[in-house]
This record gives sequence, C-alpha cells and structure tokens, in this order.
Amino acid sequence: MDIVADLHTHTLASSHAFSTLNEMVEKARCLGYRAMAVTDHGKALPDSPHEWYFHNITSLPTVLEDGFVLLKGAEANPIGRNGDLDMEDEILKSLDWVIAALHSKCISPLSFEDATQLWLQVAQHPYVDMIGHPEEGRWKFDYERVVPVFKQNNKIVELNGNSPVARKGNERNLRELLLCCKKYGAKIAVNSDAHSTYNMGQLGWAFALLEELAFPEELIVNTSFSRFHEELVLHGRPVASRFSP
Repeated sequence: MDIVADLHTHTLASSHAFSTLNEMVEKARCLGYRAMAVTDHGKALPDSPHEWYFHNITSLPTVLEDGFVLLKGAEANPIGRNGDLDMEDEILKSLDWVIAALHSKCISPLSFEDATQLWLQVAQHPYVDMIGHPEEGRWKFDYERVVPVFKQNNKIVELNGNSPVARKGNERNLRELLLCCKKYGAKIAVNSDAHSTYNMGQLGWAFALLEELAFPEELIVNTSFSRFHEELVLHGRPVASRFSP
C-alpha cells in the first residue's frame, strides 16, 4: 500500500511550520502523489493564519499544470464540549477539505464522557471531512459509541504520520481505534501532518501497523485516486467536479 494524496499538511502560513506551499507541492510530486490538501490551522491556535488567508486561499488553482490536484483546506479546532469549531461555517463551506482536531492550546483535557459527547457533536457537522489524530489520551473517547457515528456521517478517521513524535504513549489507543474502524467499516486516511517537506512521505510505520492489523485497503480513502475522488463526491465537495480520477 501507498498513498496517492496527502490530506493533512501545513505551510509556513502556520508559523510553527517551515516550508512554502510551492515547496510542499513539489515534494508531494517527487513522492509520486497525485494530490495534496493544504490544511493550515484554525484561528484558535495562537500562530494560525489570519482569517483572510482562508478567504483568499480559494483563489488558488485546483488542478495544476501537470494535473496535480491541490485541495484548499483547514485544520479547525473544536473549542468546547458541544463540538463548536473555531471557524465560521461560511469559510468551512467554501473549502475543499476540513479536518477537525483537538489541540491543547485550544481546549483543556476532557473526561471520557465529555470527549465522547464532543466527537458525537462534531460528527454531525456538515463541513467536517476528517477527524485528525484522535487517539491522544487526554481526550480519550468511547470508540464503540463514536466510530459507528463517524461512519454514518462519512467522517474519515485519520492515521497521522506525526503521531509517533507528537503523541508518544498513545499507541494502544491508536490500535484500539483502528480495530474499531475495521469492525464497523469506518474509513480512514493515512497522512503526514507534515510541517515541512522533511516530514512528508515517512509513513512506513503506519502501513506496517495496518498490515499487522489486517486492515482492509478498501477502507483507506487515499491509497486509490478513484477512491479519493469518490470520497469528495460523497462529501458534497464541489471540487470533485473539477477533475476526474
């Protein structure tokens, strides 16, 4: 298995990242990818881009000169137990790909039940496409209750390539979450969460884990370009009409 589209990347528009958009796209091309989503952080994170960035990012081309597909997205932050996000629906609707992910600067640790309720609410959000790095223990939730709701609402669960570095000690949670996705047929995506070109493509450990768990490839949305395109159609993202698989 290998990926055809990295659906979680950052540029120096988020000032704790280190590469330009052009540099990230070029590295994705070198890795043989056919698409990439640029998903800089929502405004509740202290060093996120200005709101105007997300208004203007839609002016970038979708299909580049060699057929490479660039999705304009964001990594939004749930900021309360009710699942509210830190970005307005008007902006989220205009984007091609939206991640919802918890960050310690934006929300405190939650009880098991509060975290479960948060994700049950986020699962209902019409403009969230993917749940980012959801295995972290400070926000552990009831996988058996929430994963079927993710599946029902077409929310992709992320296997995040940066987790061994940024979220050490959560390996057991990650295994439990993936096995629950397998059990209920919830789809996942394998992404770098790269904050520089040097972080892209380092996903061997993730595919080894999926192989160990006998995770079905048909549930991984970004190992096939046609499956990736179908997912955008399923999510009602207009960008799907601008290219064909």
